[in-house]
Amino acid sequence: MTYPVHLALGPLVLPVHMLLEVLAYSLGYRYYQHLRARTTDRISDEHRLWIFVGCAAGALLGSRVLGLLEHPALLAHPPGGWLYYFTNKTIVGGLLGGLVGVELTKKHLGVTASSGDLMVFPIIVAMVIGRLGCHFAGLEDGTFGTTTALPWAIDFGDGVLRHPTNLYEIGWLLVLGLALWLTERRRPLPEGWRFRLFMAGYLLFRLLVEFIKPTPAPSGWGLTAIQWACVAGLGYYGWLWGRDSTKTILQN
Repeated sequence: MTYPVHLALGPLVLPVHMLLEVLAYSLGYRYYQHLRARTTDRISDEHRLWIFVGCAAGALLGSRVLGLLEHPALLAHPPGGWLYYFTNKTIVGGLLGGLVGVELTKKHLGVTASSGDLMVFPIIVAMVIGRLGCHFAGLEDGTFGTTTALPWAIDFGDGVLRHPTNLYEIGWLLVLGLALWLTERRRPLPEGWRFRLFMAGYLLFRLLVEFIKPTPAPSGWGLTAIQWACVAGLGYYGWLWGRDSTKTILQN
């Protein structure tokens, strides 16, 4: 396979990455609609709409800010000019920013029911398709790993064998989704726990996989900006579980 992968339709050449990204959003949303139609949702249509708006705004801001912080040395002299500030993005920032946007919106609306559980499997589907697009984009996407001599290393077009970290992520998302599905077949999880477990599992993966990516940690930081965001997210969910455990003990 030659990277980046493009789809040729006569004189028209379409990047597979862009097509898969559009497909990811489309299928993820359709899957969400399918699940919501089969589920008794405690959140009204109007409140769901506002929660989506809050999520989208938070995800957009979070993905851009964390994407820029990943390479702080470039902020003063952005490659490619001012467009650099609007094109950098990262999934971790999108998820955490979306979480903040949702929680602020729910607090304003007075919604206390979990809104994330219904989104977990659609998010996994969308992320798997999107990461496949990242893989097909090769070096252009910047989601590849460091050099390695492992037998499954991939040459993305420059003669260097690298960790296919985008494929690792696809594999982890599928394992995480399957684990959640099997767990809930045995017994229902408490409200909100499906989303918590998904977020904690994904953030833990990203914290670890960033060690085999070529993005260096800024001097004195120890970890990259994405890794620090993962640490913060894991700390938040650890605090939530600790708080819930304390409440349970006090009630008993």
